[in-house]
Amino acid sequence: MRICQLLHAMTTGGAEVLAERFGRAFADRYEIVFACLDGIGELGERLQRDGFHVEDLVRGSGVDIACMRRLGRFLRSEQIDLVHAHQYTPFFYAAAARLFGPSYPIVFTEHGRFFPDLPSRKRAIFNRIMLRRKDQVVAVGEHVKRALIDNESIPAERIEVIYNGIDLSEYRNGEQSRRRSELRDALRIDANSFIVVQVARLDPIKDHLTAVRAITEVARDHSQVHLIVVGEGSERSRIEAEVKRLGASAYVHLLGLRLDVPCLLHGSDALLLTSVSEGIPLTLIEGMACGLPCVSTDVGGVGEVVCNGEQGLLCGAGDVSGIADALKRLVCDASLRVSLGASGRAVAESRFSEHQMFDRYERVFQRGVGSLGAGTEGMS
Repeated sequence: MRICQLLHAMTTGGAEVLAERFGRAFADRYEIVFACLDGIGELGERLQRDGFHVEDLVRGSGVDIACMRRLGRFLRSEQIDLVHAHQYTPFFYAAAARLFGPSYPIVFTEHGRFFPDLPSRKRAIFNRIMLRRKDQVVAVGEHVKRALIDNESIPAERIEVIYNGIDLSEYRNGEQSRRRSELRDALRIDANSFIVVQVARLDPIKDHLTAVRAITEVARDHSQVHLIVVGEGSERSRIEAEVKRLGASAYVHLLGLRLDVPCLLHGSDALLLTSVSEGIPLTLIEGMACGLPCVSTDVGGVGEVVCNGEQGLLCGAGDVSGIADALKRLVCDASLRVSLGASGRAVAESRFSEHQMFDRYERVFQRGVGSLGAGTEGMS
């Protein structure tokens, strides 16, 4: 089977990291290529160095018909049997490219949702016409599935929920005491400092400004609290400006992109997520796998990962004081940190393993290719 992983761009994000993992995990039994609508990105460059074919389709503004044609030609030349489209726009282009000749089933995975998430009559009509019987739709959580039903008019029976998973082996043995010491030495902060880690691309939807404001409230009462922010993106200058405005540079550290995230997690004391919208966030699963207590906004599919008071503490989006109070509870209560962390690790092990995720996707891929002889009529 020849599979094309189709994305916006292979920059560092949840969907992109999962696509890279698919490619590497399935490379021993399938031919995997990647195609990007909007640039290759750092993950794509890494895949190229490792011998994968990563195609840049150079999408223009608006609805780019020429890009659809380029995609169709690329898929035909690569003799692709199945397209795995990550997010709606790649699905849109994969479905539209079939108008120019090639025929292939699509697996459309919806990883997250727009914000604000509103119904779209245009998308509903397109889906009704262009989603074929042999195509399959995957939602990464029940919240995402409900949005596809309500806002995209995709029938519930067409959607399968497959939770995101991680390679748990990377997070099990962290040599935590050594990692704690190394991280504090690297940041030149006190050995007894309490470190909160936030791993997310610097994008408005992740709302890092709320994180900076909340940690500033915590720091007023607990001077040894620090926030480390791991990721890169368009919001960096705004975050830096807010750190400067609040005089928080002594305890907020922007580390940029890092390849040692498991080490950073094991060196930290708690994980923070302040998004205004989420699917099933990998960063929460990674933190839980390391035994970290989590503080998160209760948005999207977060509640499917973290039960409030059991694996972490959930707050409203943009609730600076609520997030600060939750972090203060963790700073002051070591037994709470231990109980939340242990429960989180157990949930990550039982529900969010990469092995489980890959097994279910492989069955989806096999069903897609097995349907190649099926009709191409719409889903109605």
